[in-house]
Amino acid sequence: MAYLVRSAALTDYVKVARSVGIDPYRHLRDAGIDRSALLAPDTMIPAEAAGRLLEASAEAAGIEDLGLRMAETRQLSNLGPLGFVMQEQPTLRKALDSVSHYLRLQNEALHMRIEEAEGIVIIREDLLAGYAGSMRQAMQLVLGVLHRTLSTLLGAAWRPRTICFTHSAPASLAMYARVFGAPVLFRQDFDGLVCQAADLEVAIPAYDPVMAQQVRRYLDAMLAQSNATMSDKVRKLVITLLPSGTCSVDRVAQHLGVGRRTVYNRLAQHGDSYLAIVDGVREDLVKRYIDSDDRSLSEVATLVGFSSLSAFSRWFGSRFGCSVSKWRSRKGNVAAPQDSGTNASFGIGNAGGVPAVLAPSDLPADPDAVRAIALEQNRLARALWEQLESLKHQVMPPDRAQSGASSERLPGQAELLAAPPDLPPPAAPKVKRARHTRKIRPS
Repeated sequence: MAYLVRSAALTDYVKVARSVGIDPYRHLRDAGIDRSALLAPDTMIPAEAAGRLLEASAEAAGIEDLGLRMAETRQLSNLGPLGFVMQEQPTLRKALDSVSHYLRLQNEALHMRIEEAEGIVIIREDLLAGYAGSMRQAMQLVLGVLHRTLSTLLGAAWRPRTICFTHSAPASLAMYARVFGAPVLFRQDFDGLVCQAADLEVAIPAYDPVMAQQVRRYLDAMLAQSNATMSDKVRKLVITLLPSGTCSVDRVAQHLGVGRRTVYNRLAQHGDSYLAIVDGVREDLVKRYIDSDDRSLSEVATLVGFSSLSAFSRWFGSRFGCSVSKWRSRKGNVAAPQDSGTNASFGIGNAGGVPAVLAPSDLPADPDAVRAIALEQNRLARALWEQLESLKHQVMPPDRAQSGASSERLPGQAELLAAPPDLPPPAAPKVKRARHTRKIRPS
């Protein structure tokens, strides 16, 4: 599906592009965006084209923070109707709820979700526009604008607890520190902002009930003309639930407040299906992660909802007609990322941390996946070896523990089970002999 975004999303693009030494209009032309769209902020342009523009411009300029540079000067007015509806709410919580409700009027490719637990709130942002390549700059812009908006409503002194990005850390964190002024974490499972739940109850001084009613009436009329279909709603939920491993049609139906059969029927009315949507989302995410990120195959498998590398490898081969290594070689990125092997839930370890025995049929055909499994097996074997070494030092006498076997010895040697010398040797077991009675025959 082609998603649209208000051209106001590119506010200050020309200024920032020139400041980093590139020609903004040439890149606009290459992305297929008419320069006149920048003069009319309410013009809707393809979200995918806007994302490609930001990534190509950052690469041409040799910088990693183009999105943050654009977000740094954003004002509430740049959000158009969303800016008005946020100001005309009694609290920040109500303002964010309104943004989530009307967000597609600003950006059809963006989905905002608010999660709360134990006094902590996660304001999560998901980009729906899937295309092969990085979305680093687009997500920088999204979270940078969100932070600027909350700072405007809560005051310049407000700071979130954490900013989370799914992309890897840049070479320099200077711009991140300048824009957010808060800890920033990278290679996380979601893109979003973490703050105190109490922050959402702060009153907004500009709240006017009469004006709020008029703004809502105006936005409701606009929203009625572009209601999201069931396919759009399901796609948003699939993107949210896949990394957690809890994505299922039952969970999606639960979030939508309907039954599983209702989801199937409404999708069928639009010529769609749940499995087709899941596969489509996975394809978009896999292209993004494999083509642009340095994530291991284990991480990619988890982020797209697979519990094992072999299952992911089979799905990839059936979907793309080749292995991951061949896909990367076609893209000019032959080198595979090193697998950190921190998760033993990919069918290569058991609950006790002991390497599982893999049959040849369990191994995927993809060489990269096999390499990742080997790295995980090696890590688990090393962990087991260290546990045995620790046990050896516990059961060996002190003098032998200090001068005995070196770290190069294999676990399981005889001294590992040797008894301490101050204990008496075990006594030989006593054998109870059977007593035979002599029978006396009668004479």
